[in-house]
Amino acid sequence: MIRYLTLIQFTDQGARNVDKSVQRASDFSKSVSDAGGKLVSQVWTVGQYDGCVVFETPDEATGSALLIKLAKDGNVRTQTMRCYDNQEFENVLKAVS
Repeated sequence: MIRYLTLIQFTDQGARNVDKSVQRASDFSKSVSDAGGKLVSQVWTVGQYDGCVVFETPDEATGSALLIKLAKDGNVRTQTMRCYDNQEFENVLKAVS
């Protein structure tokens, strides 16, 4: 599985509809699961970002499609980073040696 960490910021539309945020997060979790992935963690934050999710998908195309759908809905903007656990990162390091 490919793991992503996504930082979330409300758009103006998302801020106007903030009371529906928990339901939208639940819908995203279901979308991830329906796509064969797993939502690892979802938290709300205060500050520059309004939330963060860590999720896994079977491949990059699936992860990209989920994020595009999220953007298309218009409630949030995202910044996404690929995440590695220790073993995965060891494999990356072996490739550069």
